[in-house]
Amino acid sequence: MYTTLIAAADLARHIDDAGWVVVDCRHDLANLSAGREGYAVAHLPHAVFADMETELSGAKRGPDGVFRGRHPLPEREALIETLRGWGVNEGTQVVAYDAHGGMFAARLWWLLRWVGHEAVAVLDGGMAAWQAQGLALTAQVDSKPRGDIAAHASLVSTVSADEVLANIGGGARVVVDARAPDRYRGENETIDPVGGHIPGAKNRFFKDNLGADGRFKDAQALRAEFAQIVGDPKAAIMQCGSGVTACHNLLALEVAGLGGAALYPGSWSEWCADPQRPVSTGANP
Repeated sequence: MYTTLIAAADLARHIDDAGWVVVDCRHDLANLSAGREGYAVAHLPHAVFADMETELSGAKRGPDGVFRGRHPLPEREALIETLRGWGVNEGTQVVAYDAHGGMFAARLWWLLRWVGHEAVAVLDGGMAAWQAQGLALTAQVDSKPRGDIAAHASLVSTVSADEVLANIGGGARVVVDARAPDRYRGENETIDPVGGHIPGAKNRFFKDNLGADGRFKDAQALRAEFAQIVGDPKAAIMQCGSGVTACHNLLALEVAGLGGAALYPGSWSEWCADPQRPVSTGANP
């Protein structure tokens, strides 16, 4: 069972296995149809497509009309139905991939753990690693029998905006922001109309989890780097712009043997929507 990362060569040995489901998670925040269009052109054999906006995220406003962020978590029941439609069974090994260093595939990895499914991994290096092995892509779309996956006790934890707010100033939990440094500092108004970060939050850009080859750094390197900002991972909160790339840091922590951190799903997009919530700017504290 693969529970964090899988190498392209290892996936290739199982690509035709009936007990495996491969999911294409490509996405573009600036062009919401780009992922599906790319999938239609070419994807890994037997892969299904996951839509970030409609399948890996839920309604942007809750039943009370309050904005929950750009990519709130989907309803658990809706996610289970999506997974069944992809052919995911209780014992299925799921592999998620993208072409963006795992920034979107990690979201599906986390979501499956959220509904209690442990056998899920991210293709290390994504499509580039697959193609570097000389492995084929296809435009063929397979039909899959409906799966029987069910929701189980969650393997991960989340925190709300109120919990993050209550933590400010107390120092009981460290908040780690996965956005690019300029966004964290409040210097990119194109992406973040309200710039800055949650007071006290540290910055760990998700791309820092990757080596020059686009694959994740090894466990020892990740452990050493995270140790500079995270003490007890069970007292850490991961966030980003909308709860997507924060999952990349959560995956990196898991690879490093530092599991247990929580996700703040609403992240910055939810946080800054309420002008009563405090905001800081500038460099990493």
